[in-house]
Amino acid sequence: MKLPSSLDLSSAIGLHQDILRHVQTAGGVRIDASDVQALTLPCIQILLAAKRDSHVWIDNPSDAFVAAFTDLGLDWSEGMRELPEPAVPAADEAQAAAELPVIDVIEESAASVGNIRILTIDDSKTMRDMLMLTLADAGFDVIQAVDGKEGVDLLERENVDVVITDINMPRMDGYEVVRQLRARPEHKTTPILVLTTESEAEKKNIAREAGATGWLVKPFDPERLVATVRKVAC
Repeated sequence: MKLPSSLDLSSAIGLHQDILRHVQTAGGVRIDASDVQALTLPCIQILLAAKRDSHVWIDNPSDAFVAAFTDLGLDWSEGMRELPEPAVPAADEAQAAAELPVIDVIEESAASVGNIRILTIDDSKTMRDMLMLTLADAGFDVIQAVDGKEGVDLLERENVDVVITDINMPRMDGYEVVRQLRARPEHKTTPILVLTTESEAEKKNIAREAGATGWLVKPFDPERLVATVRKVAC
């Protein structure tokens, strides 16, 4: 599978579907990244989520590909297994993919997380999509809200095990989400994770005083997010 020179927002969903198709039919996929000149955040998140499950191998990353990860403080190769054999020409890609070991990712993930249900609250559709891809692929049951008020209202009729909320949102910000949920007896101990671009200590303290369980900074590392959710949900 060869990546195009430019991977923008519109190509993120297509990339995700292509990876899933290769994994379902061959158990894994080799990705040639030698021509990549532009790589956006949604595509980075998808590649990280796929690589986390060790069914993706990346060959010949271009300088732009590596830089896209480095600029976000991420290591594109972290957690990736060694290639089972040297990279092969594109013409032989299908045969090589067929020889990759089958990895039953979906069933293993679902069994390890049980029926954990997560509510994500974020006014960015792109971020909601990335959270859905990461968490659903890890086996979690995910429901979503587009802002704080919708999230708080949703929890009047839905039960969840973990809440992940943004801070800066219209109608009701994340701090108020935490405060209102903590005021409800049924959510006194519900894990609430704040996921935001903010990193100032003062804002972290406000979230802590409101009752937040943890603070994660965007762009998130899919593996770290999944591990954190599993930890707080136990």
